[in-house]
Amino acid sequence: MDRVEELKREAGITACSFVRDGMRIGLGTGSTVKYTVIEIGRMISEEGIDVIGVPTSEATRELAESLGIPLSTLEEAAPLDITIDGADEFDPNFQLIKGGGGALTREKRVAEKSAAMVVVADDRKQVNTLGEFHLPLEVRKDDWYTVAAKLREICPGQVSIRGGESPYVTDNEGYILDCDFGPTISDPSLLEGHIKSIDGVVEVGLFVGMCDAVVMASNSGVTTLLKQGGRLD
Repeated sequence: MDRVEELKREAGITACSFVRDGMRIGLGTGSTVKYTVIEIGRMISEEGIDVIGVPTSEATRELAESLGIPLSTLEEAAPLDITIDGADEFDPNFQLIKGGGGALTREKRVAEKSAAMVVVADDRKQVNTLGEFHLPLEVRKDDWYTVAAKLREICPGQVSIRGGESPYVTDNEGYILDCDFGPTISDPSLLEGHIKSIDGVVEVGLFVGMCDAVVMASNSGVTTLLKQGGRLD
């Protein structure tokens, strides 16, 4: 395991410091948070904690099942105590861009039903202004071309369908549009509202006012950043 991967593992495990016996936990998706899911499996088998997980993607569901983590649906388990997930970017106000893995709709639904949200990420995801990472949107299959045309009116960079001629299909049978805004998203709430008003948009990869802490891996180790006035402060 190289140094970057080892730091991801450490961060994923550190995020489990927020896990308590009896919790209902949103289980996120991504290369870092997978270590959180693995650690929760270990805590169940070795420490005997009793938790229920709600996976945000089919990949996470498969991993959790292989580890013996009891699972439920969001409809059955909500409200959740906490969600632990990854992020593609986070800014100083703990606003996020998510969706690089294509699971943004389920991820947002789970986060919305959680009493708190912890993000696990490395320091490459820390930015002053959101948008250098392309902003993903989930759109209905039949509407993607029309939505893309409308987005090109407000997006300064390229708007493309993920997968090109063989479009990526989400767990919800939608498509993903990736929008290159550049580091210009200083008011993510305003932009989210604007995009969601476009017919055919299912969800936007902006997570506004949801994240309460970031467990961040860097070359100097793992640091936990708490949002001042957040639900975990």
